[in-house]
Amino acid sequence: MKLVDAVLNKVIQCIDRGIYRPVENHEIELKDSSTKNDWTSIKETVCAFLNTEGGIVIVGIKENLKAKKYKLTGFNDHNENNLKTIETTFTDDRGNVIDISNEIRYELRDFREKRIALIFVSKLSEDRKYALFNGIGYTRKLTGDHILEKTKILEHREYKTELELARELLPVSNTNLNNVDLDKLNEYIVQLNKEIKIETIKANLNDSRSLLERKQFIKEDKVTMLGMLVCGKHPHDIIGGRCQVDCFVNSPFQVAQNKKIIKDTVLPLLEKSLSFVFNNIQIGVSIGMGGSATFEYPEQLLRESVNNAIAHRDYSIDKYININITPNKNIEIRNPGNFKSSLLLEHEDSEIVIKRIIPNTKPKNPKLADILKVFNKWEGKGIGMSVLTNSALENKIDLPYFRFYDDHDLSLILPSGKVFDENMEVLFSAYDGYLKNLNLGEELSVEQKIVISYLYKSELNNKKYRYTILLTPDNEHYSVLLDLAEKKICSKHISSNRYNPVFVLDKELFRNSYSKELLKIFGVEYSSLPENYKSVLNLLYQHTLFSSKKHLSASEIGNKLWAQMGNANKIEGYESFKRSIRNVVNKLENRKMINRYQDKSLYNLNRHYKIPRTLFG
Repeated sequence: MKLVDAVLNKVIQCIDRGIYRPVENHEIELKDSSTKNDWTSIKETVCAFLNTEGGIVIVGIKENLKAKKYKLTGFNDHNENNLKTIETTFTDDRGNVIDISNEIRYELRDFREKRIALIFVSKLSEDRKYALFNGIGYTRKLTGDHILEKTKILEHREYKTELELARELLPVSNTNLNNVDLDKLNEYIVQLNKEIKIETIKANLNDSRSLLERKQFIKEDKVTMLGMLVCGKHPHDIIGGRCQVDCFVNSPFQVAQNKKIIKDTVLPLLEKSLSFVFNNIQIGVSIGMGGSATFEYPEQLLRESVNNAIAHRDYSIDKYININITPNKNIEIRNPGNFKSSLLLEHEDSEIVIKRIIPNTKPKNPKLADILKVFNKWEGKGIGMSVLTNSALENKIDLPYFRFYDDHDLSLILPSGKVFDENMEVLFSAYDGYLKNLNLGEELSVEQKIVISYLYKSELNNKKYRYTILLTPDNEHYSVLLDLAEKKICSKHISSNRYNPVFVLDKELFRNSYSKELLKIFGVEYSSLPENYKSVLNLLYQHTLFSSKKHLSASEIGNKLWAQMGNANKIEGYESFKRSIRNVVNKLENRKMINRYQDKSLYNLNRHYKIPRTLFG
């Protein structure tokens, strides 16, 4: 209600002052109700709210976008029947009327000298979508209602068929009403009533039967998997590892807090798992945010990731979720389940291996996901994948990836650090001249470097059979990606299709070996060199061709090679490594494979090296 009050206050201020400020958004819509066309528009918006994330229609205020003003037209009580008919207006994709009595609520309110009507709309659960009005589906995007593509409606029909067999709604054998914990059920009701009172607190289990059946917590007089997970009594005794999370810290120092086995219903399971994670990662203090705590990983990312593991795991498998924390390295969340094959893009028959996951917002267990939303446990709008990619594109974590142990065992790995880090900065410095030329003479922006780093690290991880998340138009910086493609810094891979373009980098970028080219210059002598000698020559060749800085000092060579090894932030072994590279540089100079440039401290590759004569030539 606070949201409605804030919107109405803003509208009144605009009317009184003769000004205009927009108030509509993805969950607020203003409507007039003077004509038949107005009621058609109202029903289209209700349909869009049902199919998206719900919202509020305020009837009786006309917004004139052309004149930039609001007019209080009011709600005529003779239109009350029009309100009531909304409940029987919508059908599913097979023409059956959808009962939305639980998703819609009305309120008539005095407002200034007139009355207005408020229509509160909740989203339909995934197994009941999509609602159609006059045979057309609508969805909400920003401040507007848009027609749903028929292909999406047909795809969702297939998805609903899958949900009919969903494990979360199957009755659990050897259970009955007495296996429901009344206190936990009432906790759920309290949360359900947070905004609008919907249910009364239950005095006993018999009083709760109607609610339990309606919410599908019990079915055929047995508690469903969903019911056991939300409000089951002693759930671990009945459903085993499905309500268990094992948490570990991989540390050489064994302390009591390094391990925790949690067994409970989903809400405490989620809260205790998150508490363990937050207690075992680094926490800093942000000066810019008034001294507030800053976590090693974005807080929303951790909440979404743990939530998704619990909400979207495969509950047909009696196995627990595992959370492994390796300090200063990564968090691994391993759970029973897999991705549908239609969400996997795999291609190994080319120079660049592709193993990408197409983001999917449809939950495997939609009823359980909706329950977690009621508890405000960060499930949000099904944005788990978006949080992962956007956290990387905001440079708050390194590139996340998935690992498959088998067909029913999947891990999400969240590396600490940044996608565009000091190691990547070294690579960019080696190619800055080449990239500047492709970028129409401009230096790369930070956003461009982040997107390029995302693509580069995706290619490296895909080679190791790690699956990374495909960048889509829903991601931040997608416009940057398209700009890079236009400038030929990246291009579409052969595995792309019209729905899911896969972008890969220009093959000249960030190569780690120029052995073929160096063999032409130095002949077999190059082949016989130790690896650290080859590394120095590769680096100098790379800079000669692609960098604006063609000549490097021995110290710079050492620093860059140290960073290329992934050691940019490491101190241990740094000085000894630098000394060894200084020694290599001296020996390569003695062999005349590299030359000193004008400044005696700078070196470049001897492109005119004379290959020593052999015994036969």
